[in-house]
Amino acid sequence: MTDLGSGRRVDPPPFRLRSAGVRFADLHALREIDLTVAHGERVALIGPSGAGKSTLIHLLNATQRPTSGTVEIFGTAPTEQRQRALRTIQGRIGTIHQGFDLIGPLRVIHNVNAGHLSRWGIARAAYSLVSPLELPAARHALERVGIGDKIFERTDRLSGGQQQRVALARVLAQDPEVILADEPISNLDPVRSREIMDLLRDLSTSDGRTLVVSVHDYSYALSHCTRVVGLRDGTVRFDRNPEEIDRATIDRLYAMESGE
Repeated sequence: MTDLGSGRRVDPPPFRLRSAGVRFADLHALREIDLTVAHGERVALIGPSGAGKSTLIHLLNATQRPTSGTVEIFGTAPTEQRQRALRTIQGRIGTIHQGFDLIGPLRVIHNVNAGHLSRWGIARAAYSLVSPLELPAARHALERVGIGDKIFERTDRLSGGQQQRVALARVLAQDPEVILADEPISNLDPVRSREIMDLLRDLSTSDGRTLVVSVHDYSYALSHCTRVVGLRDGTVRFDRNPEEIDRATIDRLYAMESGE
């Protein structure tokens, strides 16, 4: 798309949702979501358990179809794409799952190289399990997250914080335009949590990547992101800059957890 005023090409935003909803039988996980995420933004999703944060992440990486409304990713509707085109879209998005989504018995190199699977064929992926490929790229990704010396260790022998760094390195190997992180610090202690949030912020800032991260600890949303979206009961209750959010706003968002 071209901006007629400047003559410059203007790419569509990574995500544009209009009245998007997700329903599972009688459960409305998301309702009437209107959300646009621009290139380079760092967006935090916060809210009580069951607010719809994970479901929204799944909409954004096209692993969940909307049951109402529309979802556009990089200007296209995933629901209208053939499987090959959908994989191309998903290859531009790196997702860090709450449970790390790593294969414990495999060496770290293989879990990092899983970031290449959207580009590799089956034969190349199978060969890499025997003789690891892309070693320099994998080592560089691991060095960026501070565990370059763990490249040949078994993944399940690493600490929780180190495994989360492997998941980050896998995303870096994938080299996506967008990073989605679904509760990336939920299983970590406070020190490791800050380290991972610092890494996500720094990787987004240094590389100009878009970041959307869901966090239960709202303090990280306020300190590490440029925009905060508050979800409750599957709806967006506010969408503001961190400096516009006061304690009363946070208390109202989380009040439902205690039935108030």
